[in-house]
Amino acid sequence: MTGRLSRRAAVGLGAALAAGPALGLGGEARAAARRGGKLIYARRADSLVLDPVFAESDADIAILLSFYDTLLAPTQDGKGIGPGLATGWAFSKDAMTLTLTLRQGVRFADGTYLNATDVKWSLDRARNPRNGAWAGFLASIVDVAVVRPDSIAIRLDAPDPSILAALAAFNAAILPAAKVEAAPGKTAAQKARGFALHPVGTGPFALAEWKRGEVMLLRRNPYYWKRAPDGGPLPYVDEIELPIIPDDAARLTTVKSGAVHGTEHVPFAAVKALLADPKLAVHLWPAARTDYLALNCRPVLKGGRKNPMSDVRVRQALNHAVSKKVLVDLVTANLGTPATSFMSAATPMHAGHEVPYPFDQALAKKLLAEAGFASGFELSAVVPAGSAGEATLMSAVQRMWDAVGVKLKLEPLNRPTLAARYAAGDYEVLPGAWADTIADPAPAAAAFAYSPDIACLHSGWKDPTVDFLFVLSQKELDPAKRAAEYRKLQEIYVSEAPIVFLYETPYRTVWRKPVNGFVKLPTGGNLFAEVSL
Repeated sequence: MTGRLSRRAAVGLGAALAAGPALGLGGEARAAARRGGKLIYARRADSLVLDPVFAESDADIAILLSFYDTLLAPTQDGKGIGPGLATGWAFSKDAMTLTLTLRQGVRFADGTYLNATDVKWSLDRARNPRNGAWAGFLASIVDVAVVRPDSIAIRLDAPDPSILAALAAFNAAILPAAKVEAAPGKTAAQKARGFALHPVGTGPFALAEWKRGEVMLLRRNPYYWKRAPDGGPLPYVDEIELPIIPDDAARLTTVKSGAVHGTEHVPFAAVKALLADPKLAVHLWPAARTDYLALNCRPVLKGGRKNPMSDVRVRQALNHAVSKKVLVDLVTANLGTPATSFMSAATPMHAGHEVPYPFDQALAKKLLAEAGFASGFELSAVVPAGSAGEATLMSAVQRMWDAVGVKLKLEPLNRPTLAARYAAGDYEVLPGAWADTIADPAPAAAAFAYSPDIACLHSGWKDPTVDFLFVLSQKELDPAKRAAEYRKLQEIYVSEAPIVFLYETPYRTVWRKPVNGFVKLPTGGNLFAEVSL
């Protein structure tokens, strides 16, 4: 089990709260939806790969659920699992086999019927470690067998409490086996590229046109299986146009002028003004994302220098010396919330309630003195060159730490160099962000807290009790017991402070009224099926 759920942390590079939108129409009673029309939604970046197994970028992940369905589906709050292409599921007594009942009469967007062979083929492809970056989510699967035309059985190598969430993740989407195999190319990656130019799934939309870097046009799938609350067909709109507008100000201008119906990645600083416009609705969506400062915890730093951060009192002092309130206001225009754990409040089994390490410069100095650093010391932070957000954040941290005697030097690096330094554990301090892509706590815990995985964000920190609790949680099928293991694991992690806990931030979208029905999942997916004009 160990290590199989690890995911890359978007450290220093940017990725990926409670349920539901905080502002705008999303939390209000919805009027009767109107069918038809074209929705225009401006995106900041274009997709790269429209194959769910090989997709990696945030822009890919956001759009994939428009084309594809999974056997199971995450609930809108990101903390539960419901039916998708499977209408029911059950474990064997030993929890080593999961049997799923398939929804009947489902068609792909080309009109061909979905069958159990497509399901087996798709899962076998998705769990192949040679295919894409996400195979680890499904690594517990030993075999997928077609039991009947309406049923498959998944055999596991051990009881896996994450498997249901894994089957609801985007990379486990079900594809038409024959169509992918018929795509040009000899290798799986080559066929994926060919298939992804004209993707076919069972989702609400199909790709009609794609001018890379400019615009994508989707048309409703006339065979889509899901029904609206009124019993009528979904999706509501006939088409979705997705123009690519990288500049934030330009995207907002198109919404204000009425040239588009909505857009994403609203800058924090723009939200207040947008809220004052009666024609617009701003939505703040819970995001399974948290920002932090990674700390190198090894006894000795590169070059043989003794590392002050190997002492837990120093790490605690660095946390106390940072005002999360100031940073939330400065970086997020007061739209973020202070982090209470290494995983976000939108992640299942998040256990933090109180903000750890309240701002207290006197206590920070006391802890530094107790650790033998009453006169302070020097540290360096590697930061991505040219990033205004990280520059603002780290300049503020620099001033806060200076007030307690810790001199922080900022070392700008290009992103490839920064990523290589991080992976090698060659850093002292590093600003990072983690975004979940699966509705389960295991990937975040594996990356942050389980030392055999990536050495706890490549920091060298290690706690044997935390490692033990993580291994237990990977086998525990009782949700209450598993939650207790994660609660204890997070308590230890917070007390040991291997990171500086910063803040969580929501996804931000803005729409022209009365457009309604859009949903942004905490794991990053966009749901357009119930959007109406």
